Amino acid sequence: MELAHSLLLNEEAYNQLGEFQKAEFIFEWLQFLEKLLPADIRENQKKLVEQLTSLLNNSPGPPTRRLVAKNLAVLYSTGDTFSVYQTIDKCNELIRSKDDSPSYLPTKLAAVVCLGYLYKKLGRILGNSFTDTVGNVLKAMKNAESQGRYEIMLSLQNILNGLGAAAVPCHRDIYKAARSCLTDRSVAVRCAAAKCLLELQNEAVFMWSTDLDSVVTLCFKSFEGSNYDVRLAVSKLLGTVLARALTSKQTTASTRHNFRRISLEEAMQLLGTGFLRGSCGFLRASGDMLKGTSSVSRDVRVGVTQAYVVFVSTLGAQWLERNFSAFLSHVLYLVSQSHPKAIQSQMDAIGCRRCVSFILRATVGGLLGEKAQIAAAKEICQAIWKLKKVVDAAVSDSNLETRISTTDITASQHVLVCALQELGSLIHGLGTTAAPLLQDSTTGVLEAVISVILHPSISVRLSAAWCLRCIAVALPSYVSLLLDRCIERLSTLKSSPEAVTGYSFAVAALLGAVNHCPLGIPHGKGKVIMTVAEDLLCSASQNSRISLQRTQAGWLLIAALMRLGPAVVQHHLPRMLLLWKCIFPSSPKDLETEKTRGDSFTWQVTLEGRAGALCAIKSFVSHCAGLLTDEVVQRLLPPLPSAVDLLTQLSSINKSYGNSLKTPSTVYRHKLYELLAVLPPKTYEGSFWAVLKELAADLTVPDSQIDTSTFLLPPLCHENDLLLLGPLLQDTDHRFIEEQLLLGNSIAGGSLEYDPYSIYEKAAKGDSVPKPLPPVLSVISAATRLFGVMFSHVAESHRLQVLEQLLNSIKQTKGSRQQIVQLNVVSAFSTSLKHLANCKGSLGPEEVRRSALTLVMGALESNNPLLRCAAAECLARLAQVVSDTAFTAGLAQVSFDKLKSARDVVSRTGHSLALGCLYRYLGGIGSTQHLNACVGILYTLSQDSTSPDVQAWALHSLSLIVDLAGPLYHVHVEPTLSLVLMLLLTVPPAYTEVHQSLGRCLNALITTLGPELQGSSTTVSALRTSCLLGCAVMQDNPDCLVQAQAISCLQQLHMFAPRHVNLSSLVRCLCVNLCSSYLLLRRAVVACLRQLVQREAAEVSEYAVALVKENREDFTPDVNIREIGLEGALLGLLDKELDPRLCQDIKETLTHMLTSMAVEKLSFWLKLCKDVLAASPDTTQEEETAKVDDASILTSDSDERFHPFSNPRWSTRVFAAECVCKIISQCENAGSAHFDITLAQERKQRDSRDDFLVLHLADLIRMAFMAATDHSDQLRLSGLQTLQIVVRKFAAVPEPEFPGHVILEQYQANVGAALRPAFAPETPPDVTAKACQVCSAWIASGVVSDLNDLRRVHQLLLSSLLKVQAGKEAQSQQYNESTSTMEILAVLKAWAEVYIVAVEKQKNRSDAHNHCFKIGNSAEENYRDVTSSASVLLDLVQADLGTLSKLWLAALQDFALLTLPSEYASQLPAEGGTFYTAETIENARPHYYNSWALILYATALWLASTGFIVVDPDEGVTNLSRPVTPTTMCQDSSTRPLVKSPEDVNTDRFHLILGISVEFLCSPRSDAAMENIIACLRALQALFDVPWPRSKIGGDQLGVELLNVLHRLILTRESPDIQLAALEVVQLILFAAQEHVKEKRRSAEEKETLPEFGEGKDTGGLVPGKSLVFATLELCVCILVRQLPQLNPKLTCSPAVQSGKHLLLSEDGSRLVAAALVILSDVPSICSPEGMLISVLPTILYLIIGVLKETAVKLQDGQLPLTVAASLQALKGLLSSPMARAEKSRTAWTDLLRSALVTLQLDCMQLLQERDEVSLLTAITVFIMSTSPEVTAIECLQKHCIEKFKITLDSKDPLVQCKCYQLLHSIFQHPNRTVSYPYIHSLAPSIVGKLQETEKAKPENAAELQVIQEGIKVVTALTATAEEEHRAHLVAGLLPILISFLLDENALVSATNSAKSLHEFALQNLMQIGPQYSLVFKKLMAASPTMKARLESAVKGNQESIKAKTAKHAKNPGKSSSIQLKTNFL
Repeated sequence: MELAHSLLLNEEAYNQLGEFQKAEFIFEWLQFLEKLLPADIRENQKKLVEQLTSLLNNSPGPPTRRLVAKNLAVLYSTGDTFSVYQTIDKCNELIRSKDDSPSYLPTKLAAVVCLGYLYKKLGRILGNSFTDTVGNVLKAMKNAESQGRYEIMLSLQNILNGLGAAAVPCHRDIYKAARSCLTDRSVAVRCAAAKCLLELQNEAVFMWSTDLDSVVTLCFKSFEGSNYDVRLAVSKLLGTVLARALTSKQTTASTRHNFRRISLEEAMQLLGTGFLRGSCGFLRASGDMLKGTSSVSRDVRVGVTQAYVVFVSTLGAQWLERNFSAFLSHVLYLVSQSHPKAIQSQMDAIGCRRCVSFILRATVGGLLGEKAQIAAAKEICQAIWKLKKVVDAAVSDSNLETRISTTDITASQHVLVCALQELGSLIHGLGTTAAPLLQDSTTGVLEAVISVILHPSISVRLSAAWCLRCIAVALPSYVSLLLDRCIERLSTLKSSPEAVTGYSFAVAALLGAVNHCPLGIPHGKGKVIMTVAEDLLCSASQNSRISLQRTQAGWLLIAALMRLGPAVVQHHLPRMLLLWKCIFPSSPKDLETEKTRGDSFTWQVTLEGRAGALCAIKSFVSHCAGLLTDEVVQRLLPPLPSAVDLLTQLSSINKSYGNSLKTPSTVYRHKLYELLAVLPPKTYEGSFWAVLKELAADLTVPDSQIDTSTFLLPPLCHENDLLLLGPLLQDTDHRFIEEQLLLGNSIAGGSLEYDPYSIYEKAAKGDSVPKPLPPVLSVISAATRLFGVMFSHVAESHRLQVLEQLLNSIKQTKGSRQQIVQLNVVSAFSTSLKHLANCKGSLGPEEVRRSALTLVMGALESNNPLLRCAAAECLARLAQVVSDTAFTAGLAQVSFDKLKSARDVVSRTGHSLALGCLYRYLGGIGSTQHLNACVGILYTLSQDSTSPDVQAWALHSLSLIVDLAGPLYHVHVEPTLSLVLMLLLTVPPAYTEVHQSLGRCLNALITTLGPELQGSSTTVSALRTSCLLGCAVMQDNPDCLVQAQAISCLQQLHMFAPRHVNLSSLVRCLCVNLCSSYLLLRRAVVACLRQLVQREAAEVSEYAVALVKENREDFTPDVNIREIGLEGALLGLLDKELDPRLCQDIKETLTHMLTSMAVEKLSFWLKLCKDVLAASPDTTQEEETAKVDDASILTSDSDERFHPFSNPRWSTRVFAAECVCKIISQCENAGSAHFDITLAQERKQRDSRDDFLVLHLADLIRMAFMAATDHSDQLRLSGLQTLQIVVRKFAAVPEPEFPGHVILEQYQANVGAALRPAFAPETPPDVTAKACQVCSAWIASGVVSDLNDLRRVHQLLLSSLLKVQAGKEAQSQQYNESTSTMEILAVLKAWAEVYIVAVEKQKNRSDAHNHCFKIGNSAEENYRDVTSSASVLLDLVQADLGTLSKLWLAALQDFALLTLPSEYASQLPAEGGTFYTAETIENARPHYYNSWALILYATALWLASTGFIVVDPDEGVTNLSRPVTPTTMCQDSSTRPLVKSPEDVNTDRFHLILGISVEFLCSPRSDAAMENIIACLRALQALFDVPWPRSKIGGDQLGVELLNVLHRLILTRESPDIQLAALEVVQLILFAAQEHVKEKRRSAEEKETLPEFGEGKDTGGLVPGKSLVFATLELCVCILVRQLPQLNPKLTCSPAVQSGKHLLLSEDGSRLVAAALVILSDVPSICSPEGMLISVLPTILYLIIGVLKETAVKLQDGQLPLTVAASLQALKGLLSSPMARAEKSRTAWTDLLRSALVTLQLDCMQLLQERDEVSLLTAITVFIMSTSPEVTAIECLQKHCIEKFKITLDSKDPLVQCKCYQLLHSIFQHPNRTVSYPYIHSLAPSIVGKLQETEKAKPENAAELQVIQEGIKVVTALTATAEEEHRAHLVAGLLPILISFLLDENALVSATNSAKSLHEFALQNLMQIGPQYSLVFKKLMAASPTMKARLESAVKGNQESIKAKTAKHAKNPGKSSSIQLKTNFL
């Protein structure tokens, strides 16, 4: 294939190829040429033209001919055009040729295509030659076959496109030709003709003026017998032509005389005619029409419906707003019964209503923005009011002329249904943004809807109920209100049949809506409804006129009540079960007596009642599964046998009472089957046979002659196989109306009035309203479902009988009836196989299999393609259930034999699909022969060009096998790929189904090859090229679904071999199709984009923008990518799109793009989000008052330019707000500059392309503000969330221009304004709860410190607190009680957060206070700020703390009750807690879980602040309107007879807090938030900070338990923050124990008894589980070993640890180890001496020395690591413990300490190389200094220690030497001489020696200088401590050294800094020593004159410099003070 990549065709290579390879080679070359062509080709043009024109004679296939034509056209348009006429002549010649053989046809077609493209590209350059060409082409069309007509139409479209207005002379001829093609037999030709006419109408004025009527009629004719594609194309033509006729301006004078402009009424009238009368014309109403027998064909009606939508979309949204009322009245007029002939039956009516609903949904729902939608809703409301008046008049005039009234009423019913459904859908879509509409009293939406609930027609009543449900879902605040209103009306108007049914529908619908309202309804409503329902059922028999309605209404309410779920239903269960028991006769005898009594009416009531009861129980089982305990099931069962008995008697009852019972009995059957299908089959085993008989009868003797295949079979077919059956079964944008064409002529689809019980159920996916089927059909579908369940539970022996019976009944029927029976039986059997497969059951013995096979094989050869499809699937499932390879092979063999012999399409399609399906459930039949046989047969079938159907089915089956055969298929990949390519290049484009199957094959092949496609071998690259070639062919296919296949194939290729897919061309293809009118193509585009942007978001985005800028004519996407990028285009699409799956994909795509690009393109993304959020129409008062009509408010043209998004929907705005939050979190991961304005500005100056989030803060606040103050509650929540994130992230960013202030301060007004509306009384609780969080975040952030500014937001929280105090009585009855729990807890949590922050600030303030004196003045001001803001905050909270603390304690007590295990449920208070009610306990739980932790922490802080000194219990209660807590807490004396002592109250509170904490920390759920755990630990810290609680745990087992809990927490949570917090609590527990021991000792001393206190008593044993010490040690060891595994003796032996280098611990790790060491050193104080010695000391010493040894690493700056400092500190604490000196323990203690010292010394020996000697020496020094001499004064130990010091003194490192001197300094001064003298004797000489050496080598740097200074200090100290006789020697040694450091005047000037410092130091020391030891001094001076002279000159020089300095200070006295200050601080 590489040889094809050249400018000219490589003829040499071409001629060597086989026939088929030539076609591939040519296509590859043409593709390559197309990419090259805009290049300069002058010298090769002639040769190229020859090569291309010669290809025309080679019979090119459809894709090839298109490419040849395109390339020729581009060649001429970029090169010279001199030979173009020859080419045109040649093409015309080919077309004229008389050769009619099939082999010559491709050449002719190629010539036609070529002409089209040449004229399209060159247009008017070609002068007048077009008249001959067009004439020639039209002449050829007269005897062309369908392919020819198809290509000619498309060519004419291209010619018209290229010539524009120049082609006027040919317009009429083309018009005539296209007219005939528009009603052609072939659907492809019709589509092509529609496209041609669409092009023609651009210039041909007559089409939308003089000939408009005939064009319209022609389109109507074209709709007849059309398919989906034709309807799409023709409706586009019809809609566009009419829109053009309406908007056209008058053209030039020449056409003026015959130009007529039509009005909107006329245009709509034309469309209306088609809708109402079909294609039989305007005036020529045929005789049938007049007789009233003909009905409009559905194809026409659906086509016209689509044309309406195109008409309005073409005119645009603004036009629709302006003309909405005219449009609405016209559309509603279509279903009014002024056309009784149009709506002859209910079927017709339902079909028409669907069409009208679709028109309104697609225009009003799809085009208008929110504001215009509200205006539209008002119009619809007006229409409803008008109709209401008509009905009222008719009802009141009924006595005059009853006939008129009934027609009026029926006339209005369909209009009302459509209007109500659209109103419901509109409000549902608007969500809470519709609130202003409902509040507008002038419109009266609710009044209008409620008023028509009493309409005489049941369908209107149901629609009104559904509309109320939509309103309730959109505006949850209305649910309770509407329920109350309807229940009240229902009770008042109990005697009106319409009111009883109407209002019960409304209540049921509203109950269905509750599930969609997260805020729910008050719990008490359930009781009210149950009472009403019972009342209706009991009073039903009182008045026969309305007994039917009351019965139905009663059961409907009970059934709907079940939707509220177990929490509500459990209270009413006994009453419901009683009613259920009573409605059926209790014994068969009673049933018999029933039959003998009664008449047809009583039976009607009875059946209706029982059907209702069955429905209620089914609803109960479906929605309250949690209540189905064994006991309840037992109570449900008794009436079932009776219900089944009645089922068996129905036919005889029907016979007795005639036809009137037909529907009720059908409904009864349906409901019983439905109930049995959801009950466990075991429960009705006794009735199996009776039920099965009835089922068999229903399936085989159906009442209706309706073909039920379209709703029974699709669920039983595999969704991939349904693709074979054309677009009707696939998802399209027109599914809603196209469905009725699918269902055959006798049924138009479902509708609410067929089953009122569906009003409370959820509408199926994709439907706006539930659409239950007519009872006759729903019975069949329920029967098939139940049969499926029961057959799999029937004994295997009985299955044969059942199947035989079914087979016989099929044989006995004939004709169409036989097909219906066969269909029902197959679907029932297929369902049962599905069940058997799911429960892994077996089918039964051989005979059963044989019968089953007969049944399925019969269906496999049915004429109905859907049944064949289902039968193939059924066959595969049969094989799956039998799961026997021989059986499966037998099935395949049957199909092989059939396919070899059969010639008819039906059996060839059925059996070929069966072969593919067999693979689906068996994961590949493991034999290669079988695979080869299958593939061979399918290859042959797929090349059968006589029947496209056979090809399509065979290829589809092949694609299944490729997909499912796995690795076995690899052998066949190459031949299959060649076959697919060959067919793609040769099958005519009109056979779209074949192309779609080919696409599936290619997709499966790519998946099979998988990652192998990346390979570089020649075979792989050939395969890859073939795949890409196939994709290219499919991309060029005119059919959208084939293009969608191409895109998904490229997507697969990109996944496996990304480098080989040309991303640029793929992105172009995606952008062009982003707004395709085919839903499946849009889905494919977005799915592909979603995959691409996960890897290459930036590239995809850049390509899209670059392609737009290139302005290529083949790239004209419908979206504005140039301005807003691909991201903006996707956002726009998200706003317009209605398909939920597609919307989800778009969101995911945008999220991927955002995560990978938001930081780089920050401004762009923020602008996008801002545009979406800012485009929301703000309804302000000024606009309302201005006298402008609603429609025009919205649009002034100027808006369009500024807003790329006009009026986006609220859901899109919510998504934009979520995107802003995601952008912030992306920036957080990207670096600190995004949150640091100074840094951001610096970097921005350096590189202006850099962009940082902090620079956009104003925009972020603005967006959050816009969202938070919107009408939509969802958006408000998102806005508040955004605001909260912004406050949290930017709170600490300082404002560089105003030091001491933060950047957010300037936005406080915006924040206040955004929060205020959320606290308005009518705001939903969830919004208020969210706002409370933002308030607390804002106050706690510390942004605002000024009291007045804080008050604004504080006031809001205060108002909420007042609301909480008002108590349950004041709560609104709008929502469920749990919502008030949510709101109260949110308020309490917010206050808790503020209080916590205030207390923490106060604490930091006291720390700062101690700190600020160390730093001096500069910190004073900051300190004042801190202080003031902290105290302001605390003051704010303090005022309400009394109230808050009580509420907090109450909430905690509730929480404690709610966390009790379920076995304590009986002990919970019956009326609920303080803030929750007993009934809503489950809903309240999550709210408590959400907020308890902070409340706990705040309460603990408050209790700590009071120090547990109980305040007067009445204090603070006075301003509460009720006692705060239900049981024991701080209640005032009036409510309880027994007043608790303060001690008891405290103990209760203490146990409450401790209990909650321990319960939580024992087993925090794996998803428990970190914040909760930390808050809990902090609460414990706060608690134990106070003496009283400590006294409670000090000597108690509680302490041990707490430690165990903390130990477990540390084991299970890795977070260092949690572990540190836990250690702090441990320290406090230990402190409590210490206090306890001290207290005991003190009291014992007073009593003068001296037993041992502390753990270990006299024996020294510790008991695990009882011992506090043991628990503490366990915990510390856990921390230490986790950070330093080397400490574990078990591990230390293992090689892994020994070889490891010493790693530096992380900062967190060091802090943890240090904290653990502090705890360890405290342990001894709570042990008895024995306990200490025997159990604890060795361990502690081991650990401390271990940490020291492991972490003593040298740091750069000579600092000690934190862990080392801590271990030294711990060591010191331990060694100086008083126990070491206690009599009893002294000797053992000494032994242990000696061992420890030995360990230390040995470690020093081994580790000095890599370790920090200083740390180890320090440790030794600590031993020497802190223990008694008997520990360290043993000679051997001493000797070792001295040795260590010697070695260290010789260290080369000045820092080490220096430290060593310092340590010796302290040892030399040890008060006990036995300790110090050995060291002095051994080490002093070498120190002096070292100092003497430094006379020669002067110090180079500060470090060396410090060594000398330290050395001199040591010697000076020695001199002081030495005895008199030795002192002289020492001074005599020291003085020469000091004098040698002095410099003379000249040297001083040029000396280094260190030399100067040394000089000064020496001089100072000499000045001190001289006077002290004057005798020695004088003696020396006398002996050495040189020294004396040196000293004198130095002293003199020093005095002069002092004089100079004082003179300077006298001049400049200000400075001295500051210096003074600083030196003092040193």
